[in-house]
Amino acid sequence: MAADSMEIDDSLYSRQRYVLGDSAMHQMAQSSVFLSGMGGLGIEIAKNIVLAGVKAVTLHDTKQCETLDLGSNFFIRKEDVLSQRKRVEAVCPRVAELNPYVHVDMSSSALDDNTDLSFLRKYQCVILTETRLRLQKRVNEFCHSQQPPIRDNPGLVTCMDNQPHGLQTGQSVVFREVYGMVELNSTVRQVSVLSPHSFSIGDTSKLQPYAHGGYFVLVKTPKTYRFETIERQMCDPQVLTPDFSKPEAPLQIHAAMLALDTFQEQHSRLPNIGCLQDAEVLLKLTEEAPLNAELVCCLSKTARGTLPPLTAAVGGLASQEALKAITGKFAPLQQWFYLDAIEVVRPLQSLSVEEFVPRGDRYDGLRACIGQSMCLELHKLRVFMVGCGAIGCEMLKNFALLGVGLTQSSGEVCITDPDLIEKSNLNRQFLFRPHHIQKPKSTTAAEATRDINPDLEVDAHLNKVCPATENIYSDTFYSRLNLVVTALDNVEARRYVDSRCVSNQRPLLDSGTMGTKGHTEIIVPNLTESYNSHRDPPEEEIPFCTLKSFPSVIEHTIQWARDKFENAFVHKPSMYNSFWQTHSSAEVVLQRLQTGESLEGSFQVIKLLSRRPSQWEQCIGLARLKFEKYFKRKALQLLHSFPLDTRLKDGSLFWQSPKRPPYKTLLNCVFHYLNLPNPPLFPSGTSLLLILSDVPIPKYRPSEKCIETDDAAKKPDKMKIPLTSEEEREAITQLEQAIATDGSLQMSPLQFEKDDDSNGHVDFVTSASALRARMYSIEPADRLKTKRIAGKIIPAIATATAAVAGLVALELIKVTGGYRFEAFKNCFFNLAIPVVVLTEPAPVKRTLIRDNINFSIWDFWTIFGHEDFTLSDFMNTVREKYGIEPTMVVHGVKMLYVPVMPGHSKRLKLTMQKLIKPSVGRRYVDLTVSFPPEADGDEDLPGPPVRYYFSREGETP
Repeated sequence: MAADSMEIDDSLYSRQRYVLGDSAMHQMAQSSVFLSGMGGLGIEIAKNIVLAGVKAVTLHDTKQCETLDLGSNFFIRKEDVLSQRKRVEAVCPRVAELNPYVHVDMSSSALDDNTDLSFLRKYQCVILTETRLRLQKRVNEFCHSQQPPIRDNPGLVTCMDNQPHGLQTGQSVVFREVYGMVELNSTVRQVSVLSPHSFSIGDTSKLQPYAHGGYFVLVKTPKTYRFETIERQMCDPQVLTPDFSKPEAPLQIHAAMLALDTFQEQHSRLPNIGCLQDAEVLLKLTEEAPLNAELVCCLSKTARGTLPPLTAAVGGLASQEALKAITGKFAPLQQWFYLDAIEVVRPLQSLSVEEFVPRGDRYDGLRACIGQSMCLELHKLRVFMVGCGAIGCEMLKNFALLGVGLTQSSGEVCITDPDLIEKSNLNRQFLFRPHHIQKPKSTTAAEATRDINPDLEVDAHLNKVCPATENIYSDTFYSRLNLVVTALDNVEARRYVDSRCVSNQRPLLDSGTMGTKGHTEIIVPNLTESYNSHRDPPEEEIPFCTLKSFPSVIEHTIQWARDKFENAFVHKPSMYNSFWQTHSSAEVVLQRLQTGESLEGSFQVIKLLSRRPSQWEQCIGLARLKFEKYFKRKALQLLHSFPLDTRLKDGSLFWQSPKRPPYKTLLNCVFHYLNLPNPPLFPSGTSLLLILSDVPIPKYRPSEKCIETDDAAKKPDKMKIPLTSEEEREAITQLEQAIATDGSLQMSPLQFEKDDDSNGHVDFVTSASALRARMYSIEPADRLKTKRIAGKIIPAIATATAAVAGLVALELIKVTGGYRFEAFKNCFFNLAIPVVVLTEPAPVKRTLIRDNINFSIWDFWTIFGHEDFTLSDFMNTVREKYGIEPTMVVHGVKMLYVPVMPGHSKRLKLTMQKLIKPSVGRRYVDLTVSFPPEADGDEDLPGPPVRYYFSREGETP
């Protein structure tokens, strides 16, 4: 497909489209980028913008491949160095491989003070790396002289009126479905926020009196940003401060970087590694703006070095800014951003110069920053990474560039992921290519990582990390590790891995992204809290009565449609199969029913059996009746039970926002319901209409059945509702008819699969949701939005992924070096705003039991037993060894000993082996022992986990 006629590939760009939207995606597909400098930072940016899907990228560089490049540029190979290829020639085909829809070409022409810059007019964005300030200013002036493209910024964000509005003063909203004060509908009003739940919209005194209802939609209006040239910003720069513990750092770094450029102008080189004289010269150049001497010294000593994780983090941020320039999507950075890793290099400055000098290998750039000893420690690391998706791929790249886990140093990177590669992964999981689709992520990622650094020892597994695999990922396995990295996309898996790390005293580096947002969390034994130390509030479920009868937003109708899919194509067939596995013969079931015996689930199963269509026309008839039930009769029944003029006890109308009255929906499609069981048999439109016209529709008769309106009510379990005598007789009759006509007792349940566009699953949910939305006057959602909500898809973009992986890898160096607590940094960012916030991790909390007895989440007490060790022996050992009186002993949810429980005193004589057993792969159990508080009347307090070993120390159980 030609780049200039590119169409958006939904399966490739699906996660990114949720972040940027169609308008920005199409804008990128028409835009070209010029990117100069193919070092570590340049290649990071190239990777991210090509994955994003711009129309064309020109890669520019004039240098040849050197050994040093192997430590920073993940697309340069050893053979490129040996053959002395130009860097741009080596990387261009490998960058082009990332995305077949992006045209990637190269240029190695000189770009200097004498270059005619008119060729840049054909590009919508120019990115410079490894470029002297003098040339930056010249290119900047040229770009400012060009007419910038006019971009719009479409997008709506809705907020229900019974929730905090989330608005800010100055924003604009449009109103809809306001009753009484109808003049407000479809008008845009500017907001003035009064409280989290209220805002004013100007004078409404001349409008009709307000009656009820209405909702607003936030209107995102385009905003114009103006930027000063580099020349004007030199003396008074506008900077973003990422770390408020050192607010002076950005301006200090700005001045130091200007001094570094002056040093290059004067000496035609960068300061020499570890050279104190060059550091003093650089410091003198900053005398007009007094700077932190330590910062300037660090900059001078490491100026020739490269720290790959910092490159990745800056590359992610810079790439997002490039996409903003192209698309006009999201707020651009105003105007400078400096990200430093001074905490990494500062503790190493006292080392001898020999630690940092080049040795002629791929790690020279890294060595210049962190020294030889730290490099060797990285080589020896044994790391376990859980997940090989987007973050996992980026982390493996960082491991390869840092030399984490080298074979010759007895290091290892163990990775595991049970998933296979899908087409949608290719947009951000850059180690994978189209020919890898349906191959395992872990083994494919391991192979690609060894291409970057052949010396890496990568052990790839296909397992989930969960209680079921503790025989593989046992305590012995964790004991061999130096640290654990999570690259996961769900909270429960993170919590489990965190619990294993705490139990085994291992550091954990966690990160995650959602769209343009990202976070990193560093968990270090005995220094920080763990992931499980904090819990987000549980996700609110949609009330049953809302889903069943009173939807008010599109999310409600999508969830309703998703539930219908599960009920019709998953739950009922599964229940049907399970019933017949228990009751193997229909004749036997019939005999038992005829004798009056009650069989759980029999009525529902027999109804399925008797109504199962055997011909295509019957499928159409069934779909037509379903339509009649859900989109006509439900509306009629609701309006019968609650007419439009129904009022509540307080006199207010029943049907007012957020409740919407339903209306009958016109029959315009049933084909997605029909398409799911037998896609190849779908009839033509004409045939379908003919069959539909012959389907007999029973006359509607309103029911007096009560309709649930209580938000707290739970969905009833139909399996436990007893049958009436009439239903029993009907069940027997249906079963008799089914036995005579159909001997098959098996169905084929489906599993909702969002990523297979040919299976009709998302189409079914989209259609059903849209019909129900129209029924309740809710604006329907398109297929993409429906797919995201129904499939619970987390929006993702390569720029955010690269940034979090880089930030985590910086912390990996600190963990490896055993740095102090103050050096570690957690991060939260939102590249859309943009906001980057670096903070110290939460320090570990200690709980005081008695004088000189305290504990934290990282502590556990140990008791070694033996075969005849009783519960009484355990209690006595706790008293003697730790000086507390046990009042209760619990294992998980099982209470082993509670004095007030009847019969528990008899347990004291039982052996621990009889009371409880360890899980597979462990020779111990962790028990919770409570003890009395110091003050009378207070509740007993739990102590740290007491790890009971079933054999004496050193013995084999």
